[in-house]
Amino acid sequence: MPWPILWVLGRIPGRGFGLASVLLLPLALLLSACRPEPVADSNEPARQTRASPANQASTVTVSPLDEALGARLAAIERLGPIRPRENDAALLALLRDLKPGSSEWIEVKSLRGNVFAELRATERLEALNGELQAYENGPQQPAVRLAMALLRAQRLQREGKNVLALKSLDLVWQTAEGQASLPLRSRCFSLMAGMLADSGNVEAAIKAGLENLRLAQQSQSSWRRAGSLATLAYVYLRAQQPERALQAGQEGLEQALLDPEPFLMYRVHNARAIVFAELGEAEKAESAGRQTLDFARQTGSPNVLALALGNSADYLMRQGKYPQAMRWSQESLALALQSGDLLSEGLARLNIGLAKIALKQVEEGRREALKAIAMDEAQGQRAAVAEDWRELGGYLERAGELAGAIDAYHRYRLLSDQQLREDSRKAVLELQAGFDDERQAKEIILLDRGNKLKAEQLRARDLQLRLWLALGACVVLLSVFLVLAYQRIRASNRALARSNAELRVQGERDPLTGLANRRHFQSAIKRLADQGKLSGTVFLIDIDHFKRVNDVQGHAAGDAVLVEVARRLRAVLREEDLVVRWGGEEFLIVVDGRQVATANTLAQRLLDQIGREPVSYAQQQIFVTASIGFASFPVAPNALAVSWERAIDLVDTVMYMAKAHGRNRAYGIEAMVAEDDAALALVAARMEAAWHEGAVKLLALHGPSRSEEGGA
Repeated sequence: MPWPILWVLGRIPGRGFGLASVLLLPLALLLSACRPEPVADSNEPARQTRASPANQASTVTVSPLDEALGARLAAIERLGPIRPRENDAALLALLRDLKPGSSEWIEVKSLRGNVFAELRATERLEALNGELQAYENGPQQPAVRLAMALLRAQRLQREGKNVLALKSLDLVWQTAEGQASLPLRSRCFSLMAGMLADSGNVEAAIKAGLENLRLAQQSQSSWRRAGSLATLAYVYLRAQQPERALQAGQEGLEQALLDPEPFLMYRVHNARAIVFAELGEAEKAESAGRQTLDFARQTGSPNVLALALGNSADYLMRQGKYPQAMRWSQESLALALQSGDLLSEGLARLNIGLAKIALKQVEEGRREALKAIAMDEAQGQRAAVAEDWRELGGYLERAGELAGAIDAYHRYRLLSDQQLREDSRKAVLELQAGFDDERQAKEIILLDRGNKLKAEQLRARDLQLRLWLALGACVVLLSVFLVLAYQRIRASNRALARSNAELRVQGERDPLTGLANRRHFQSAIKRLADQGKLSGTVFLIDIDHFKRVNDVQGHAAGDAVLVEVARRLRAVLREEDLVVRWGGEEFLIVVDGRQVATANTLAQRLLDQIGREPVSYAQQQIFVTASIGFASFPVAPNALAVSWERAIDLVDTVMYMAKAHGRNRAYGIEAMVAEDDAALALVAARMEAAWHEGAVKLLALHGPSRSEEGGA
């Protein structure tokens, strides 16, 4: 389970003298004396000094907050998570004396957003966003828009949509100093740094964390500096920079001691405990953890103490201290029920359930874990639900409950796949929107060139009427000009076509591995699925223990593993075979062939190719294995044709069976007793039992053992 992070936590370039210039020069000398008066071009902007709307916005500055009011707001922000309802009442009282749309009004509204996010009041967040939107085009436009962006990010983060939340927060980089208050910008950078670190984008996370620290130092507030350093310590840890993480944590503690209070000390010690735990320094982690709990109790906040106990229990679970972890989780659960804190309640119930499974109380533990999953589902926390199913599957697998583990892994796979599809769809829409904008811009350029061409034609006609002596030269000039304009338009069209083609290729390739992505798969599958029915062999490959690689060796090492596995897959397959990066550590292969023996041989080659040699990265040898599910379609023995969605669901199920039965192996479907698609779905839903009953015939293949892996 990942450590929870607390809140706070066009001008055309000159081309030289060409043919048109040579022809124009003598004619210009001839006509200079009788040149007509220039006609104003309607397409040319009038020469005015009035600023554009964009320039006007960029010059808006926020008036500084009143000193006394700023101090009161800082105190509310500092203790926000301890007394959210009391703080909201105080903020409401302050609003009565503030002018709507003013700097102070925006700051108070933004702090109310923090309160609503803490209380998970989504509807109130939406209403608050509407109140701010009424002043979006007012004199404080940048500050209002940034406050709205932070509200959206807080709501999206609570819903598990971190990609969209980060996209909303991008606005803070476009908001210059003086356009929004320092506390508002600091809250944006703090939230952004934590989410970027969790997403693996550590370079951007460090940039945001350092900007947050710069603002904190500028504020000359020791508590804000301490909080920013605590966040930065976590970011450095995710970036595999333990020395800097330790230094930031120590500096954060020193700053907190300048103006100590329980909640600030709790935050700083919590960050230090996370750093020590991740570095394997058990004694220091336990010491920091005890201080975290002590200060959490001193805050007097059931919410803070419940979350602190949940974090500590989570650490104990990692160490295998299940009885103590269960006791602390039960105490956390009692506090969460008392205060109505659904986040801590779900965390406590999940830890209790997993601890009971580890202590061989499997059924009781499963029921408790399912309650926690249901709570996360009710709150719309889809990302958390997927992670809950993954953890439950791991504990059930270690307890020997393979059927339950397979079901949990399958649910995790479906949820993560659904989230990935939504993110992919949004990314494709954004890419298409960018493409449409680029194409429209090029069309505008071409239209502008066309307008200029028409203007030149009118001038040429006027010269023909007034200067009959130059008629022949004008005809030649006009012809040359038309030819050049025509050539330029054709060149522009060719460049536009090339950019469209390049954009299409880029949109269908995974930037890390160079493999096809899901967008390419959607178009390529048509040639293998006649009228929606798949014909061929499908392999679904999942790298074993990939999360461990990211957690231990770092995300850069994980990327190196993905790139190398992709290279090894291409080395085995033919040019015409379809290889897709299907998810984070998953790959999909579709082969236009239906011979069972050929499929079995290829599956064994894939296992051997992936697992025989370790991946070399930064003087490390990373041993990699994979779990594979595969099947040929139509399905034997009745040659039952299925859709490509059903085919992928079937190989996904047997792939998780391979994972639950020990990993580093492949399970292939040789036959399924089913007359139609409905019967096939029923058999697939109980694949493990159907296999043992003989309704499904599976082939099990094993990858190379460690002794075969590069001689290790």
